[in-house]
Amino acid sequence: MTTVAVIDFETTGLSPAMGDRATEIAIVLLEGDRVVDRYQSLMNAGVRISAFIEAYTGISNEMIATAPPAAQVMDEANRFVGGRPMVAHNASFDRRFWTAELQRLGQAAEQPFACTLLLSRRLWPEVRSYRLGSLAAYHGLPDAGRAHRAMADAETAAALWCRIRTDLHSRYGVAQARHALLMHLQACSRKALPRAIERHRAAVH
Repeated sequence: MTTVAVIDFETTGLSPAMGDRATEIAIVLLEGDRVVDRYQSLMNAGVRISAFIEAYTGISNEMIATAPPAAQVMDEANRFVGGRPMVAHNASFDRRFWTAELQRLGQAAEQPFACTLLLSRRLWPEVRSYRLGSLAAYHGLPDAGRAHRAMADAETAAALWCRIRTDLHSRYGVAQARHALLMHLQACSRKALPRAIERHRAAVH
């Protein structure tokens, strides 16, 4: 059974290309639908947190001042992931920071990222908002704690990933909704999804 790493970053802003850095990371390892391990840490990248971001995340400059260096945290996080395929909500955001922070260490970021936001758009067109909290409320997922803290958001994204896999099984008969298949489906249009699933089912039978 494939283990995936569900990741969430809190950051000083939207883009590492604009000088923004990670302030917190959390990773939940899922084996099938079962959580088998977790990693979480604040990190000090030497970049000041604005008042807006502090209010948004609850992470203050005082908290970061006593956190371990970003290089140490990212090295630990990369070893924790261990090359496993990755999952995130709005994965393009987390992938940018994962890649940028590892590049600072001279390490390659080669893991493929599946996106629970893109998959949710394909599967549930009736949903009004695809924010993580809105999807959690829509599906009645367990409350993982304060939104916009890395572990709470990683836990919620992991629960949403499990719901996506369950829905693919119950609605489309996909017995093993593996990471590679979900990456393929997130790249499909909404209308093309049933046909892509049918091709997959034909290929595995």
